[in-house]
Amino acid sequence: MFSGLVADLGRLAEVSHGPEGARLKVETSLAGVIEPGDSIAVNGTCLTATTVETDGFTADAMNQTLEMTSLGALGAGDPLNLELAIRAGDRLGGHIVQGHVDGVGEVVSAEPEGFSLRLRVRLAEHLLRYVIPQGSITLEGVSLTVADTQDDWIEVALIPETRDRTSLGSLKPGRAVNVECDVIARYVERMVSPYGVEVTSGPNPIEQNGE
Repeated sequence: MFSGLVADLGRLAEVSHGPEGARLKVETSLAGVIEPGDSIAVNGTCLTATTVETDGFTADAMNQTLEMTSLGALGAGDPLNLELAIRAGDRLGGHIVQGHVDGVGEVVSAEPEGFSLRLRVRLAEHLLRYVIPQGSITLEGVSLTVADTQDDWIEVALIPETRDRTSLGSLKPGRAVNVECDVIARYVERMVSPYGVEVTSGPNPIEQNGE
């Protein structure tokens, strides 16, 4: 489990594609505290460190992971948001993040607003249903607060600290981003659906059928 607080902005040093997936070689200052077998969130995708060297680690991503996340479009030199799994007793500074990407969104715009950067991301309906204003969402492994939602997009505001410490500040329109919705929203939907409660993405997210 993760919290969505990026520990290091690493770099994809090398990617090797094969018939069963890809091997990613990642450069990071966290190498000294990583052990083989550790879970690491790479742009929000939970991967396992297979080997560790002094300057980084390698991880394997199977084809399904490459197809369902933004990792498949990465190339050597691309920045990577990295987070180690949290330990029991650690501060949960962001929100509960599993590292299980729900889908991929598309950056629509990135516009300055005061000292922040307003990032608009287009999401599919099956993702939007779990998003509410002032709720939590994870983009590229970063825990963020939703500033606004509309029919097919959400907006988040990036403070300078987030822009400097993550890859989000350099995102351009058209870029694919990993999206993980709030796991609590998914559990709530699962729990109430047997009782005739329909979850929608409208202004009143939960409505009783027949009322």
